[in-house]
Amino acid sequence: MDNETNNVPEMDEELDNIITLNDEDGKEVQFEFLDMVELDSEEYVVLLPVVEEGEEDDGEVVILKVEDSESEEEESYVSVDDEEVLAKVFEIFKEKFKDEFNFIDEEE
Repeated sequence: MDNETNNVPEMDEELDNIITLNDEDGKEVQFEFLDMVELDSEEYVVLLPVVEEGEEDDGEVVILKVEDSESEEEESYVSVDDEEVLAKVFEIFKEKFKDEFNFIDEEE
C-alpha cells in the first residue's frame, strides 16, 4: 500500500482546524484553532499563527473575542484590549492544556 495514501486522513484532520482571517491591512492570515474559552458569559478563541516554512515561530497565541455577525452561519472575531481579560483567558487555556503544551512563562 502507498504511504502517501495512508497519510491523507491525517492531513485532512490537520487542515480542519486551520482558519483564515483578514488582518487590519486586508491580508489573509492563517491560524490553527486551539480552543474556545468561555469567561464571564463571553467566548474567546485561542489561535496559533501558522508559520510558513523558513519563518521563525515565536509560539505566541492570539486571543480574540467571538461576536455574532448578521449571518447565522458566521462569527466575527475582534481583538481584546483588556490585559486582565487576556490574562484570565490564557490562564484557563493553560490549565486545560497543561499536559499537552510546554508553556514558557516570560517574566519581564
